[in-house]
Amino acid sequence: MLFNSWSFVAFLAVVLAVTAPMVRYGTPWRVTLLVASYVFYAHWNWHYCLLVLASTLVDYWLALKIGAGRNPRRFIVLSVAVNLAFLGWFKYANFLLDSVNRVGSTLAWPPIGPLDIVLPVGISFFTFQAMSYTIDVYRGAFNPTRRWFDFSFSMSFFPHLISGPIVRASHFMPQLAAEHPLTRDNLRAGGELFAKGFLKKTLLADQLAVCADTVFADPAFFSSGTCWLAIAAYTGQIYYDFSGYTDMAIGLARMFGFEFPQNFDHPYLSRSITEFWRRWHISLSSWLRDYLYVSLGGNRRGRVRTYANLMITMLLGGLWHGASWTFVVWGGLHGLGLAVHRLVSERWPSPGRLRRAIGLPATLGFVMIGWVFFRAPTFHVAGVMLHKLAFVDAPGCSWPHVQSLLVLAAGVGAHLWVWRGRALGFDFRRPASIALLVAALLIDLLYTPSVHSPFIYFQF
Repeated sequence: MLFNSWSFVAFLAVVLAVTAPMVRYGTPWRVTLLVASYVFYAHWNWHYCLLVLASTLVDYWLALKIGAGRNPRRFIVLSVAVNLAFLGWFKYANFLLDSVNRVGSTLAWPPIGPLDIVLPVGISFFTFQAMSYTIDVYRGAFNPTRRWFDFSFSMSFFPHLISGPIVRASHFMPQLAAEHPLTRDNLRAGGELFAKGFLKKTLLADQLAVCADTVFADPAFFSSGTCWLAIAAYTGQIYYDFSGYTDMAIGLARMFGFEFPQNFDHPYLSRSITEFWRRWHISLSSWLRDYLYVSLGGNRRGRVRTYANLMITMLLGGLWHGASWTFVVWGGLHGLGLAVHRLVSERWPSPGRLRRAIGLPATLGFVMIGWVFFRAPTFHVAGVMLHKLAFVDAPGCSWPHVQSLLVLAAGVGAHLWVWRGRALGFDFRRPASIALLVAALLIDLLYTPSVHSPFIYFQF
């Protein structure tokens, strides 16, 4: 059930109508929302509701054992092992078999057939969320709850269940103690965010996908200029797609009176790759920093170890995004970029005029090149694309996708507007904003496909 579908709109309307009278009664309200969240997940595949339930039960029990203080190290190791086992089996089993078969083909080994495994939607998000809970309890940063419904609710609340943001229990569960009346302000603020996210996805991301998908399907057929347009389109597509989903998720949570953490902060305005990762997919980058980079030793064990920890963190972060070596290379590029930026910053702490001048375009260019490996289905396609971008293999047809150019121009204009300190947004209290929103929705209905594409991060 996609957020940008009429079936979800109907689902949301029913949930709001059913839960509104129950708000003053905390437990029935939470139980009803919990059931609704499982219904939402079951719409994709009801069998995997058992996986969400199993992950919830295991980490709830292990957190209590860790909090009891009796050999907590054993239980945190068990928690991490169980969650990684879930993730490893469903997401990486066939990837490992394929890698073994590639090595075996050079040694004349018989190939091993792929396993019949369906990747559960959202598994990368809810396993990381469960791990953050038990690790926080182990570190003494959060006390385990004895209310199973509270933890289960924080794990499966439908706005963040499929593609995040990764909402830590320490941020979300304290909110359950407060009352959550269905107020006009919450509905208005949540509706504004949901509408903006909807338009980002359908009016911008899905339009840019037409250009990006066509060129990445066979980049050898297109000219270098067209390939540059395609990577620019994908740069916009993935941002509007995922930030659009995040806006919709945060807006939905706000409708029910909950606050989710910010997940994007205009990352393409970053002046360094380090700043980019402070602004891009913040819930994941902060998770990797707090639970992986710090656990590896962070920057406490010398310069070489710091650079190694950055590389390991980003390599695993790349693998988290997808079971493919192209994602590992993408993560490695960003790890290298972070290490180089840290080295430069240590040697020359004060950025000179040149660094300030080239920081933004250099960072954006680096990120765009990295997206080639993120988007390309194979290394061959990535190689052809890089040749085209370098104008080494220029011959090919030009395909000026006017729609993408217009969308990109609108996106760049919006970012420059924000950069100058202006605010963008719809305010349902102002007639002009309502008119603009209605016009945008009408354009969306008239000029976008009747069946919208899934969100990019659904596959992760």
